[in-house]
Amino acid sequence: MKTNMGGVDRGIRVVAGLAVLVAGAFFESYWGLIGVVLIATAAMGFCPPYAMLGINTCGTKK
Repeated sequence: MKTNMGGVDRGIRVVAGLAVLVAGAFFESYWGLIGVVLIATAAMGFCPPYAMLGINTCGTKK
């Protein structure tokens, strides 16, 4: 797996993932588990849909 997510993208995913998890716990819904997916993709730095669509927010390395 090659990293295809930049730092800003990863940070946004972590914040959004935590918000979804908290909302799921607050409303007692299993939909909150989607937050785990967001946090996992941020931790790995790889997003499968980005790879399929050819999107790379990582930037160029010199």
